[in-house]
Amino acid sequence: MELKTERTYKDRLIRMIFMEKKENLLSLYNAVNGTHYTNTEDLVVNTLENAIYMNMKNDMSFIFDFFLNLYEHQATFNPNMPLRKLFYLSKLLQGLVKDRNLYGTRLVKIPTPRFVVFYNGTEEAPERQALRLSEAFEKPMEDPEVELCVTVLNINPGYNRTLMESCRLLKEYMLYVEKVRIYAKETPIREAVDRAVTESIREGILAEFLTKYRAEAIEVSIFEYDEEAHMRKVREEGWELGREKGLEEGLELGREKGCTEGEWRKLISQVRKKLDRGFNTSAIAEMLEEPEPFIEEIIRLIEENPGKTEQELGRIYAKVHKEA
Repeated sequence: MELKTERTYKDRLIRMIFMEKKENLLSLYNAVNGTHYTNTEDLVVNTLENAIYMNMKNDMSFIFDFFLNLYEHQATFNPNMPLRKLFYLSKLLQGLVKDRNLYGTRLVKIPTPRFVVFYNGTEEAPERQALRLSEAFEKPMEDPEVELCVTVLNINPGYNRTLMESCRLLKEYMLYVEKVRIYAKETPIREAVDRAVTESIREGILAEFLTKYRAEAIEVSIFEYDEEAHMRKVREEGWELGREKGLEEGLELGREKGCTEGEWRKLISQVRKKLDRGFNTSAIAEMLEEPEPFIEEIIRLIEENPGKTEQELGRIYAKVHKEA
């Protein structure tokens, strides 16, 4: 699929909306933090101009009330956000302290970092979740010496109602995106976006912004919709190939182990508990000293049978290996 828009339009729609005026960005800050600040002169924007993700600028970085706020929008869930934010933060801090003496005897103070991602993809996601850098560590620790936490807020219809009601622009952005998605199911994407823009202006949804930047908003919306659909297709194909390979390897390992139903139950219980604590597949495999494909198969079993007990899962798993 050819995505031509990237050569001309460098900002995503949500970034265009909130970076247009400091008042807009401050309203988002207030909604996220439950505050009521009004003085935009205290807000300092410090986004990195060369920070590009998926061919477009996607970040909103600013200092306010001694906090270094890094906001970003995602329509595709990305578990690597903490690592990406670590790189971004490092570059920002280098710029902030470049004229300070880091080798002196006085402590160099820095604004407190906060990381927020606004998610509005089509895949199911919780209302709020925390992604931690430590989840990527190959050697997990109970109390990691380096940590970075990214808060992911679901801004799809029906989620985080208090947040949406507190920030009019964020709510209107959600309503506009939903119109595009609904109309795109019925008509070609350009026609769907044009209809969504016209209807939104008539209904007072992002009316001032869409009237002022109509052409840019249409092109960016088309690009984002096409990109989201393309990435979804790529992920689905990757998941299917990975699932087939992982299932084959997992079944082979399961046959080799020859565990009883009771042993499967115990192992499934251990995996489930570690999943609930936020550990990823590789970490669980290392802690239980089991091959990763084997643990992947158990995790798939748990995810594909929500609500079932360890006993029921053990019975299913034992039956699969008996028939395999």
